[in-house]
Amino acid sequence: MDIPANLQGILDNLPLKPGCYIYKNVEGTVIYVGKAINLRNRVRSYFQNENRLDFKTRQLVKHINNIEWIVVGSELEALILEMNLIKRYRPQYNIRLKDDKRYPYIKVHWADPFPKVTITRQMVQDGSRYFGPYTSVWAVHQTLDVLRRIFPYLTCDREITGKDLRACLYHDIKLCTAPCIGAIDEKSYRQMIDDLCSFLHGRTDPIVSRLKKEMNTAADDLMFEKAASIRDQIHAIDKVVEKQKVISSDQVDSDVIAMARADGEACVQIFFIRSGKLIGREYFILEGTEEAKDAEVVSQFLKQFYTDAATVPSRVLLPQEIEEHRIIEEWLNTRRGGEKVRIDVPAKGEGFDLVQMAANNAVETLSALRNQWQSDTNRQTEALNELRQAFKMEEPPNRIECFDISNTQGTNSVASMVVFEQGVPNKKMYRRFNIQTVEGPDDFASMEEALTRRFKRWLSAQEQTEVGKKPDESFSRLPDLLIVDGGKGQLSRAVKVIEDLGLTGMVSLAGLAKQEEEIFFPYQSDPLVLPRHSQGLYLVQRVRDEAHRFAITAHRARRTKEGLASRLDKVKGIGPARRKALLKQFGSIENILAASDEQLAAVPGINSDVINSLRASLD
Repeated sequence: MDIPANLQGILDNLPLKPGCYIYKNVEGTVIYVGKAINLRNRVRSYFQNENRLDFKTRQLVKHINNIEWIVVGSELEALILEMNLIKRYRPQYNIRLKDDKRYPYIKVHWADPFPKVTITRQMVQDGSRYFGPYTSVWAVHQTLDVLRRIFPYLTCDREITGKDLRACLYHDIKLCTAPCIGAIDEKSYRQMIDDLCSFLHGRTDPIVSRLKKEMNTAADDLMFEKAASIRDQIHAIDKVVEKQKVISSDQVDSDVIAMARADGEACVQIFFIRSGKLIGREYFILEGTEEAKDAEVVSQFLKQFYTDAATVPSRVLLPQEIEEHRIIEEWLNTRRGGEKVRIDVPAKGEGFDLVQMAANNAVETLSALRNQWQSDTNRQTEALNELRQAFKMEEPPNRIECFDISNTQGTNSVASMVVFEQGVPNKKMYRRFNIQTVEGPDDFASMEEALTRRFKRWLSAQEQTEVGKKPDESFSRLPDLLIVDGGKGQLSRAVKVIEDLGLTGMVSLAGLAKQEEEIFFPYQSDPLVLPRHSQGLYLVQRVRDEAHRFAITAHRARRTKEGLASRLDKVKGIGPARRKALLKQFGSIENILAASDEQLAAVPGINSDVINSLRASLD
């Protein structure tokens, strides 16, 4: 491998010590951060044998313009520094949590005499207690709504003296214990907030036991209103706990982690099990995972998630062994305050079943997220901008058309035209073309006929508009981007049609080859291969798949209809006019047979003799 002189000088002087290395591109942007026990050996390995590197790493090396490093005292220090640098720079070639800076937490302001409970996006060392991170602010608000009904904490900004004359409305509707008027003292209020924290940790049994004792004491002292209030609180806790499924006989606090992957993204599902109960679960999306092994993705998730996790359990269950098992376990021990943390990869039994359950949930979650893509405006915009840049277009292709051909051994050939606008399908604009001039299985000629008819319809639409007529909307606009399914051969036919009709320069053309997802452009021999994690590629694939689906559907419909027509041709008294009328009215043999004599007689040209003939021939 040819190494630039400036990089060779850096490689020659790297230290033989543990630390982190930072790769920068020509603009000075950090594109990758890594750690090493031996900086010289690790960094040099990137530049020694290109054939041993995967595609993503080869791309990374091509963009390295400068290398910086930071020496530390141990592998553990390197691990911690690596995580902080990735969080700070979010390098392009690192696996990283998506939008991790925006994850919310529940914050209990424990340092205050009368702690409040709020939502925050940043943990600071201010004596507060934190719970999270969560992936949904909406879910956090729902959790707090439940908590407030069980533990009515204050939410106002009053200075709490206990001497206010009146409480606010929240006290009247039992959503605040009103320390402002002295309805609860500081010790009792802090006990309630401590119970709230225990509740979030899944420790409900001690709370309920103590509350039952307090309820009985209040009843013995004839303080029935207080006893009733505590009873309601116990019932509210029980109602929530009922929904916390007991899924483990083991009382060890555990986080169960599993993963699903698709299209360059990874979805990690994490189950929070406390005292054998599933008290919550979250999913996280990681990006930059293309070409990375599953174990590497899981390892990076552990490091980034537990860097910001409010709590670390005594056990973490994983779907597979990870290379950094020992050092991550050592680091988690420090995060837990020196208490032992064990990372396990269960091969059977209850732990294995829990990991499988998390994996199944990860698959379902990732599938649901992909289905939401169509309504995700941000991703659509990202995809269109990626195509604009990749295809060297001046503007994003806001109207994309794609054509595909479907036939059975050259018979009943149909071309489909699907239309995507602003990145989503506009099915009202879809059209199909029954191929009329091509005999036999000639997809190239069929594509040429379909495109010719499509663009002649556009020319006709312009003439109709000029004379005040309303044209078919499907053909009244030219596409910003026309994709033909089939690679170079189909693209050459598209170019011919565009040139023959004098539309050169008015439509951007591309051909998509299915096998390697290569994209070809007119007059260019080398194809474009979009990155596998690219939203632009995902959009192109969706457009292509939709054109293929619509072509097959149209072909089957034509084949079925022609089969019906041939059966009607054999019926005595049915000629072309009557056949067409029956097909238009009923659409299938089954519908014709199910129709009453009166319904059949309502069709033009159908009399009693024809009806009898239909019944006899088609039954």
